Amino acid sequence: MYTEINTKMKIYISNWLLFMFFLVVAMIIVGGLTRLTDSGLSITEWEFFKGFFPPMNNDAWLAYFESYKQIPEFKFQNYSMSLSEFKVIFWWEWAHRFFGRIIGLAYLVPLIFFTIKIGPKKLYNCYLIFFLICFQGFLGWYMVQSGLVNNIDVSHFRLSIHLLFAFIILSLIFWNYLSLINFNKKDKKISNFIPELFLLLIFLQIIVGAFVSGMDAGKIYNTWPLMGNSYFPDDNKFISLFKLSAFSDPSLVQYLHRNLAYLIFIIYIIISYITFKNKIFYLFKPVIILGLMILLQIILGIITVLSGASILTASLHQFSSILLITSSLYFLYKNRFS
Repeated sequence: MYTEINTKMKIYISNWLLFMFFLVVAMIIVGGLTRLTDSGLSITEWEFFKGFFPPMNNDAWLAYFESYKQIPEFKFQNYSMSLSEFKVIFWWEWAHRFFGRIIGLAYLVPLIFFTIKIGPKKLYNCYLIFFLICFQGFLGWYMVQSGLVNNIDVSHFRLSIHLLFAFIILSLIFWNYLSLINFNKKDKKISNFIPELFLLLIFLQIIVGAFVSGMDAGKIYNTWPLMGNSYFPDDNKFISLFKLSAFSDPSLVQYLHRNLAYLIFIIYIIISYITFKNKIFYLFKPVIILGLMILLQIILGIITVLSGASILTASLHQFSSILLITSSLYFLYKNRFS
């Protein structure tokens, strides 16, 4: 799609996409911290335009606090919270929403400029990303709504959809960035099926990881490699894994999260074996980078479990998932188009 664009414009667009990539990375990190600090329900209204600026005076702060007092999270969990304590969780949620608005503007303004310069036909991929960014804002509010009426937390299913789309947006931005870089063509490659399966498993792991986060499932069974005294959680039966209710059971979700990690590692070993056995030299670097990211992710995952999902380790674990998805996309792109 970008082949008809001149080199100078390709550089401008690639730099813009790289800038957007880092903005979305920051957004995912802030979003993760918003979840880990239980701050996501502190703003109880959509406030598309009004919420661009934070409260400017004490009356505005009190109005936000009074709105928060009406939801179950305050009534049943944070009923003793003071205004100063409320401000802490408010700032996390406000920063998360503010980042979303900045990302929208930082994407839209250059997109309009590039459309004027080279026309819309060469930017269809970029329009798709902008649509997903707008849709992500809707998903964020859809997620928040699930925690305003009957629950003290947002739905872990809606949380997983919100996080999944964040990673889809990040992946599409990075993929389009790679497509603007010229690689030397090589004839030797491995079957695309294996890297695509690997990437699919990574996305599936992100979804299950969101389930873990949404249900605070990382705070139970804080042992490894066993879950307590056995490999399978002793508060469940194995047959329960094959029921839909398994996705709402904290111990089973943690079990699935662990075992998906093991499966991903096994697929990586297969990828490495094929790559090095067939001496596909131009894939050596992507495979090594991918291996390092998997190792980092596994180590941080274990530390997160052992620490009882402390905010620092859980946040680092989520950040390493960004590195893992990026290195997976880099490997897939190199194998497919190089």
